[in-house]
Amino acid sequence: MFLAAGLLLVAGCLVPNRWLPVRMPNDKLLHFGAFAVLGLLALRLAQGPAQALMGLAGLLVLGWAIECLQQLLPDRSFCWRDMAANAAGLAFAGLFALAYVSI
Repeated sequence: MFLAAGLLLVAGCLVPNRWLPVRMPNDKLLHFGAFAVLGLLALRLAQGPAQALMGLAGLLVLGWAIECLQQLLPDRSFCWRDMAANAAGLAFAGLFALAYVSI
């Protein structure tokens, strides 16, 4: 499930804008939600706090890499606000896990 969600996220972020639907929800909310869900899925696989932290850090690096790769696509670019939304989604996943799940 985690791998499929990750591949879907990468594919969705690396297509040209013209391939996306005209009426999309707020882009930052999509980033937040996608990384929150991916973060929660990663935390389910983690075996201990160190692995959980490494998983969330790895997903943050993935978000950065996606933003860098978007510069190679027509009508896409790196956006720090997208990175902030990604980080906020991962922080939400981590805090949710701390509050409701024992890692």
